[in-house]
Amino acid sequence: MSSTTMALGFPRVHHRLTDSTNERAKALAGAGAPHGTIVTADEQTAGRGRQGRAWTAEPGSALLLSVIVRDLDERHSLLPLATAVAVCEAAEACAPVTCAIKWPNDVWVDRKKLAGVLVEGRPQEGWAVVGVGLNVSARRFPAELEGIATSLALESPVEDPQSPGAALESLLHALDRRLSDDPGRVLEAWRERDTLKGSRISWRDGEGKAAGVDDTGALLVETADGRVALQAGEVHLTRVT
Repeated sequence: MSSTTMALGFPRVHHRLTDSTNERAKALAGAGAPHGTIVTADEQTAGRGRQGRAWTAEPGSALLLSVIVRDLDERHSLLPLATAVAVCEAAEACAPVTCAIKWPNDVWVDRKKLAGVLVEGRPQEGWAVVGVGLNVSARRFPAELEGIATSLALESPVEDPQSPGAALESLLHALDRRLSDDPGRVLEAWRERDTLKGSRISWRDGEGKAAGVDDTGALLVETADGRVALQAGEVHLTRVT
């Protein structure tokens, strides 16, 4: 992404209710919407994360955002990592939390999921959509997410934590910086927050010890047969110890 691109956030399309901000943003991108266009929503009926998992949030309790990114260059493979770093920085600017990243782009606080990232698009056409779901004011989650998900409100001693609107402003600034940042600095920032490194993990085809990421953002794993590099689109990871 070029360092000369315009700031993110304009134009903005906001929905009180939509199926998925990523779906709306992809339609806009396909119709020629410019770099920096954002889609936000108070509520989604078909929000989703990686591996097709559903993303649920009570109306108005989360920042639900999708950003159109154009003029992709050879660094587009780092989009998920750069976005995760930006989400961490924005969350920490809004509340007294310390964020970690579970490869490639789940944002955790104390091993509970605070935010997720989903990057979709058509690199061959020069665009991608960066989707973010960040739990801001939620104080309750569905039973299946209790103890697994968290929010800025739950992690903050402040009586009146930041709103999704304030989180949006912080995130757009952080994301704009990281999208134009040097790849080496993005990787360094991501590696400082790597919560899997040194852990035993498993995936569909094997298991081993997480050993960080390479310069393309692939996860390195030490296995009994040697080191392997896993791509984000082909694995589902489970911590085994």
